[in-house]
Amino acid sequence: MRFTLAVAAGLLFAGVATVPASADAPKGAYWRVETTFTTTHPRAVGTGYHLIQRSVSTDWLSPDGKGWNGYRELGAKPATKKDEAAWRADGSPTTWDYRTEGMKIHLSSRPGKGWVRATKGRPAGFRFGEKYVTYQQLQELPAEAEALRKQLTAEVDAWIDEAAEEAKTTAPKATKNDWLVNRDRYVAERAVELLYVNPAPDKVRAAAFQVLKTTKGVSDLGRSKDPLGRPGQKLALPVPSAEGSVLKQQLIVDTTAMTLLAEYTDLKDGGKEMLGKSGVKTFKAGWTNDKPAVPGVS
Repeated sequence: MRFTLAVAAGLLFAGVATVPASADAPKGAYWRVETTFTTTHPRAVGTGYHLIQRSVSTDWLSPDGKGWNGYRELGAKPATKKDEAAWRADGSPTTWDYRTEGMKIHLSSRPGKGWVRATKGRPAGFRFGEKYVTYQQLQELPAEAEALRKQLTAEVDAWIDEAAEEAKTTAPKATKNDWLVNRDRYVAERAVELLYVNPAPDKVRAAAFQVLKTTKGVSDLGRSKDPLGRPGQKLALPVPSAEGSVLKQQLIVDTTAMTLLAEYTDLKDGGKEMLGKSGVKTFKAGWTNDKPAVPGVS
């Protein structure tokens, strides 16, 4: 069942009984999510110092499910004071080039030109777990925490069944328990997605936060501020069971707007930090009337 913006908005404002009480009319032309990722480049450069890299990606979704994506590198700089001293001793270069596995890697202290384009190769709609749904279907999600938990859990269980069945031919040694052991984390991850990925109604996001913070294995770390100085509630996700690697993730949620502000990722393999994969993401999510454009430099 697909609803255009005009039809969905018309039903909402007309007060048609089939529209759920949790429904929100679109508050702009696009649901926009800006993600800034800060990480340490995985390989030392120059005389052996490390660089911090920053990039920004932005996604726009219109209420009828069309999408656009923009991206820009924000430039690199020495990671620590020790790295900065080594960089200065190296002549304070502003670009770095090297080859690895047959590929040429180029880094620069200056922001890139960036790009923006319509997304292709995906169904029209909004990604919800493993499927795509319409704006209207987002509005129909439960606005009560336990009902939402029941739906998210059912979605996770269905995905686990499919993954385990597929693994019978792709990974014969795998068992369904390989997924079930992380079931609570998967439910928590689905709840987190509702806090920023798609324009879920305000009441649904509030329910998603309740699901998140009461899921088994999630730790409440109290009030905190993200790297941009925005206050929120800090939570830690359950640590997944995975052979050889340890993934720890912490989140900061704006409990007024019920949107995700930041995600801290600490990934170690054999006790060694996975540079380039560990780091922090900050998010800015909400409605806008501004047309998709190359992300700015911040």
